Amino acid sequence: MSAPVTDVHAHVLLPSLHAEVERRAPAQVAEAAALDLRRNGAASQAVSGPMVAARIPRLVDVSARLAEMDRQGVDMQWVSASPNHFYPWADEELAVWAALEGNRLIAAHVAAAPDRLRGLGLVPLQHPDRVVECLDDAVIGHGLAGVEISSFAGDVELSDPRLEPFWERAAELGCIVFLHPFGCSLDERLDRFYLANTVGQPTENAVALSHLIFAGVLDRHPGLRLVAAHGGGYLPTVMGRSDHAWRVRADARGCAQEPSSYLRRIWFDTVVHDPVALARLVESAGASQVVLGSDYPFDMGSEDPVGEVRGAGLAADVAERILSGNAAALLRRGRETT
Repeated sequence: MSAPVTDVHAHVLLPSLHAEVERRAPAQVAEAAALDLRRNGAASQAVSGPMVAARIPRLVDVSARLAEMDRQGVDMQWVSASPNHFYPWADEELAVWAALEGNRLIAAHVAAAPDRLRGLGLVPLQHPDRVVECLDDAVIGHGLAGVEISSFAGDVELSDPRLEPFWERAAELGCIVFLHPFGCSLDERLDRFYLANTVGQPTENAVALSHLIFAGVLDRHPGLRLVAAHGGGYLPTVMGRSDHAWRVRADARGCAQEPSSYLRRIWFDTVVHDPVALARLVESAGASQVVLGSDYPFDMGSEDPVGEVRGAGLAADVAERILSGNAAALLRRGRETT
């Protein structure tokens, strides 16, 4: 029996969670909304609001989700929270509550179709001392396949030594860690033409992955199952510059091998919107390291993710691995570890 066609990048909206966060921290929610407005610009926000509103049924209703999966030819989705639920500004008490409640709600959503949906939970990245307990809550407490994290949170970069227990525990559990940025620290420089997304998201992916690579996180935790959204952003196509820095500069030698070699220890989704870029990603990371993604159901995602992979001119066996085999192997490895 062939492995199911699996979309690893699909989102769920949690309205009750956000309503309670708004009730508990109205001033901070308003401040975060103002930051989003500065980062994205009024023109982009005017488009994004109606776009999300029109997609709410697909974000919250399991039957609508399954119908769309059927239309796309997708057998299974890995469902992660819409990144607006990261709340990187939240204090410790609120952040931990939001992660635990998010885990509960995501688990309930995927439990409505357990043969077709797997969930990815949340952790309060900005409070490193509380991350492991929330990871355990997601994976052990609620049976989720792993967790979704942003590219940074406050002063916490992914290379932060305070996150070492998190990486160690994630590797021990064999769970998925799905890297999905939310927002870009370039702020107002990207506040027009939707640059906050088209340039900001690939930039954040590249910066976050570079932190992990150059800091030696992947050397210390080779069992990590790290999946990067948006094809890893800019990083896979510019690794020559990283390799050169590693060869000529002592301050860039925090990892044991050339940075490009670590691409084959990371998995990347197919949300790159370009068959040439997809082929280059396969060439750079390897056919075993690319997995199907759609960014369901947002407008910057793909309405036909399976068709885009099949139409990209890849070898038939490579396309099948991307559509099904690689994701199935990732989940299998996780079950073997636990």
